Amino acid sequence: MHSSIHFTLSFSEPQAHYVEVQMHVKGFSSVDHLDIKMPVWAPGSYLIREYPKNVERFSATSLNGQDLAAYKTSKNTWRIEHQGTDVVIKYAVYAFETSVRTSHIDYSHAFLSPVGVFMYVDGHLDLPTKVAIEMPNHWRKVSTGLEPTNNTNEYNAVNFDILYDSPIEIGNQDIWSFEVDGIPHEFAMVGTADYDKEQLTEDITKIISEENRIWGSNPNSHYTFITHNYQSSTGGLEHLNSTVLAASRFAYSQPSTYKNYLSLVAHEYFHLWNVKRLRPKALGPFDYEQENYTTALWIMEGFTAYYDNLIIRRCGFFDEKEYLQQLAIDFNTVYNRPGYKLQSAAMSSFDTWIKQYRPDENSQNTSISYYNKGAMLAAALDIKIIAETQAKHRLDDVLKAAYQQFYIIENRGFEEDEFQELAQNITGVDLNDIFLAAHGIYELDYNFYFNKVGYQLVDHNAGQQNVTLGVKTVISDNRIIVKHVDRNSGAWVAGLNVEDELIAVNGYRLESQGKAMDYILSKAKDGDQLTVLIARDGLISTLEVPVHLSDKKAYSIEITPDAEAQTAALGKIWLSKNG
Repeated sequence: MHSSIHFTLSFSEPQAHYVEVQMHVKGFSSVDHLDIKMPVWAPGSYLIREYPKNVERFSATSLNGQDLAAYKTSKNTWRIEHQGTDVVIKYAVYAFETSVRTSHIDYSHAFLSPVGVFMYVDGHLDLPTKVAIEMPNHWRKVSTGLEPTNNTNEYNAVNFDILYDSPIEIGNQDIWSFEVDGIPHEFAMVGTADYDKEQLTEDITKIISEENRIWGSNPNSHYTFITHNYQSSTGGLEHLNSTVLAASRFAYSQPSTYKNYLSLVAHEYFHLWNVKRLRPKALGPFDYEQENYTTALWIMEGFTAYYDNLIIRRCGFFDEKEYLQQLAIDFNTVYNRPGYKLQSAAMSSFDTWIKQYRPDENSQNTSISYYNKGAMLAAALDIKIIAETQAKHRLDDVLKAAYQQFYIIENRGFEEDEFQELAQNITGVDLNDIFLAAHGIYELDYNFYFNKVGYQLVDHNAGQQNVTLGVKTVISDNRIIVKHVDRNSGAWVAGLNVEDELIAVNGYRLESQGKAMDYILSKAKDGDQLTVLIARDGLISTLEVPVHLSDKKAYSIEITPDAEAQTAALGKIWLSKNG
């Protein structure tokens, strides 16, 4: 008898945020016990999220209803003393966390992140599964990338990797479909929002067409977009043939926020190739019980972060100025965090499990994001390839070739040195400078690259004599509270702490509008000592805090006025519409 697993989902208490799961395990009669496990993290979101914490009422019976002994052996493992028959397991999952990577259930709908709902038999992630959904009477629709069976609201997956990569939206979402290059796409809008279906379909079709062109082919037979609309939210998580997006319900009515939503769509769809198929060796097959380490997220997420806005430019949604403003954000974000002097893009990738999703008050001083830094490095690669091949090649060609070689032909993950070697072979350009910089804590001279295509990175704060304490503050109940202290700033040296309340400076009472502080800093010079009255843990004290020149950047990317015609022409190719 072949082993398989059949899940049945039901919702007797959706208003209380529960899904009840029945798991019918077939074909394990030759073993004396079964270890049933739940993943502790979600691929694409690199943090141990401890999904088993939401499981309750776990029980097991034989097919004829006989109770079987079941007990936990670890945080995510339940052991069932097996009696030589098929096993029926029942448990409930509490789901009330709003994000693209966690399940959320209420009276109106159920969004199921599969890693936090479905358990597997230890050592048998390869088993085929079926999922049957029993909906409350007031729900009507299911949206998922899973393959439907001939039965209503039943789906199958050839293994658990597919199941875990297929989120499920259940409720009354607004669904419409369209084809791009012969591939059906379903759009599922959840929640109230002011969107235009025809406009979204037209615009997203352009994005998909451009990405298909970059990669050369689309591996899916169908694709599902699920968007959750909230009062204020943004984010996304990629899956094999679907994505889950979070957006503000007001994002579609304003040009700037609508373009940001399109960029999010472009980002997550790009992952269909870059990370879901073209991937580092560590990112598949997955170990769902512990961290899967790689130093290459600067390629997977950083390149994708570079291309999302570039694709929006190519499709004509951004003009050249808007695109360059978006790219400059990456430089400002990285260089206004003192952590760029301590953490490389590669180490940021490796440490994502303990840093990226667990920021604290000192994170800006110790770390960067592989999204922003990876996008900067991708820009340098793209520009260098364009310039040194006279636009015969660009980064598009590298990605397409890598996808063909590592996924289509060899069907395996790559090592970074293999990726670099392929990139150099395809383009004929030595890219060692950029790949080395990804692993170092020194900085490239990015103008060396921008100047090759007639652009320049300009810091508008250069030469300014603005002084600063080196803190960021927030207003809470009309109190001015320190939330961040820059490394090596005057505040850092003097011992100002996060959560200190700033009361007065040089005898002037501070107010929430910041007028007094602005006045004091406008009169101060580099090295001046300010007398700062603070409250710390209910006690009043005074600190002497020196001010220093601000090292904050205000970058923009601009055309080099005196660029030669040939150089300027390469820049036009770099930023041209439709590739």
